[in-house]
Amino acid sequence: MLEKLQAIARRLDQVERQLSDPAIYADREMLTRLSREQKELTPIAAAFRAWQQAEDDCAQAQELLTDPEMRELAQEELRRARQERDRLSEELKRLLLPRDPNDDRNVILEVRAGIGGEEGALFAADLLRMYALYAERRGWNMELVYENTTELGGVKEASATIEGQGAWSRLKFEAGTHRVQRVPETESSGRIQTSAATVAVMPEAEEVEFTIDPKDLQIDTFRSSGAGGQHVNKTESAIRITHLPTGTVVECQYKNKDRAMKILRSKLYEAQQEKQNAAIAAQRKSQVGTGDRSGKIRTYNFPQNRVTDHRLTGDAKNFNIAAIINGDLDPLIDALTLANQAQRLQEGTEKGE
Repeated sequence: MLEKLQAIARRLDQVERQLSDPAIYADREMLTRLSREQKELTPIAAAFRAWQQAEDDCAQAQELLTDPEMRELAQEELRRARQERDRLSEELKRLLLPRDPNDDRNVILEVRAGIGGEEGALFAADLLRMYALYAERRGWNMELVYENTTELGGVKEASATIEGQGAWSRLKFEAGTHRVQRVPETESSGRIQTSAATVAVMPEAEEVEFTIDPKDLQIDTFRSSGAGGQHVNKTESAIRITHLPTGTVVECQYKNKDRAMKILRSKLYEAQQEKQNAAIAAQRKSQVGTGDRSGKIRTYNFPQNRVTDHRLTGDAKNFNIAAIINGDLDPLIDALTLANQAQRLQEGTEKGE
C-alpha cells in the first residue's frame, strides 16, 4: 500500500504542475481530464501526508521516552500519534478502494406502485416527490419524462432523468422495494395498511457506449393517461418505444422522445452490465449497494415516525421520517456508503488483498 500511496502523491505533483501551465487552458479536454484527476487524487494524497506526519510524531515521541523528565509527556504524545496514525490507515484503505466508474454519471430513475392499490400509488407519488426535493437540495436537475397517474394523485409509474455531479454515487443505493406503513387517505376506519412501491436506478449510458439500430425499434403513438392538472394531461400525445430484440419498452410524452431514447439506451446498457457482472454479484454476501430491486430495502413507518433501512444494523438503521420524506436523504445515504465501504474492506481482507 505504501508504494501505491507514494505513486499517487508523485502523480498529483505532476498533475498540479501541468495545471499551473497557462498553455493547458487552450486544451479544454486535457484541462477537464487533469482537473478531474486532481480532484480524485487530492484527498488520498492529503490523508497520506497526514499519515506520514503521524508516523514522524510516533518516532519522535518514542525517542523522548528515554528522557525521565519527558517520559510522561512522551507517553501521552505517543498514544495520541498512534491513535491518529491508525485512524488514517483505515481512512487510506477506504480511499484506495476501487472507484465505481459510474459515480459521476447522471441517473435514470423509475418509480412504480406496488402492492396496496391506490395507497401504493400515493406512496409512489411521495417517493417521486422525495427524490425531486433531494435533487433540489443537491443542485441537480430532475426532469419528468413519463408519468401515469391516478385520479387521486397517485403514481402508477413514472420515469425521470436526474442530471448533476455525483448523481449515481448518491442514488445507486435507492434501487429496491420501499414499503410504507400508515393509515391511508382512503381508509375511513383508521386501520394501518402496508403498501409498497419499487424504485429502479440506472446510470445514464452515453450513445457511444451503446448504440441502437433504428430498425430494431417499434414506435407506437397513443394518448397518455393521467389525472390532468400538474399531472399528465389525458389528451397529450405519448409514444411507446419497443426494442424488438429484447422486448424492452419505454413510454414517454411525445415531447420527451429524445430523453426516452436515453432511458432505453441506459436500460439496455444496464442489462448488458448485469449479465457481465452476474458471476461477481452472485458471490456477494450482502445486498448493500447491489441495486437488487426484488428485495425490501426500506420501511417508512408513519405511526412510529421512523424510516428503517434494512441493509443497516443497530441504531444506525433508523431515521426521522419527516426529514427523509422531505428530501433530507444525505444522512441515510452516508450510512449506506460507509456500510458498503466496510463490506468491501472486509471482502478484501478475507481475500488477503
